[in-house]
Amino acid sequence: MAGCGAEYLHQFVEETDWYNGIVLDGLLPGVAWRRLPRPLQSWLRNYIGATTLYFVSGFLWCFYIYYLKRNVYVPKDAIPSNKAMILQIIVAMKAMPWYCVLPTLSECMVENGWTRCFSSIREVGWPAYTVYLITYLVIVEFGIYWAHRELHDIKPLYKYLHATHHVYNKQNTLSPFAGLAFHPLDGILQAVPHVIALFVVPTHFMTHMLLLFCEAVWTANIHDCIHGKIWPVMGAGYHTIHHTTYRHNYGHYTVWMDWMFGTLRDPEEELKKAE
Repeated sequence: MAGCGAEYLHQFVEETDWYNGIVLDGLLPGVAWRRLPRPLQSWLRNYIGATTLYFVSGFLWCFYIYYLKRNVYVPKDAIPSNKAMILQIIVAMKAMPWYCVLPTLSECMVENGWTRCFSSIREVGWPAYTVYLITYLVIVEFGIYWAHRELHDIKPLYKYLHATHHVYNKQNTLSPFAGLAFHPLDGILQAVPHVIALFVVPTHFMTHMLLLFCEAVWTANIHDCIHGKIWPVMGAGYHTIHHTTYRHNYGHYTVWMDWMFGTLRDPEEELKKAE
C-alpha cells in the first residue's frame, strides 16, 4: 500500500516478473527480454496477452454461436459478414498498442507504492478482501457509466472518439470482435476507472490485473447480441439496445447505474412492445 517500504514493494516487482516470465519466456530468451527497460517488458507482456485473449475469445465465441449453434442464438440473416468482423479486428488491432499503455502505467504506480494495492489476500483476510472488491467494482461501474455517457453527451467526444465504435449499430454488424473496436483514447478513457480505484480503495494487485484483462472477454460477450436474461447483469440484450438507440444502457457489468440515473431500457419490455 502507499507508503510501504522497499522490501514490501519488491513483492509487486517479483509478481510482475512472474507474469512477464509466463508470457515472454516462451517467445524470447529470458536474457533478451530482461534486458529491456522494465516498462517495456510490462507493455510487451500486456500486448501479447491482451491480443491473444482477444483473438482466442473472439474466435471461439464466434465459432460457437455462428457455426456450432447456427440459427439457435442468432438468426442467419443477423450473422455479421466476415468483412464486417475483419474491419472490427483491424480497428481493435490499431488501438491495442495504446490500450496496453494503461495497465503498464498502473503496474509502475503499484511498484512505486503510489496506490493502495496489497500483494496477498492473507494481509487483509477474506472478509475485508470481499468488501474491498465490491467497493472496487462499484467505483468501476460508476466511473465507466459516466465516462461512457459523457462520450455520448459531449458532442466533440462522440464525433471524434466514440463514433468509431458506433458504426456498428445493427444486429448484423455487431460481433464479439466489436468489443475492443474503439478509438484508442475512447477505450483508455473507459478503462481509467480501474486505475482510479487503486487510489481510493485497498485492492489486491492480482485481482486488479485479472479484472483488466477480463474486460476483453466481457466486451466480446456483450457484443454478441444474445440476451442472457441474468438479472442484474448488463448483458448483450441491453447493450444491443444501446447500439441502436444511443441513449440507453450505458452501464458496464450491471443495470444498476442505468436504473439509478434513468437511462435503463429493458430488452424484455422492448420485445413485448414489438409483439
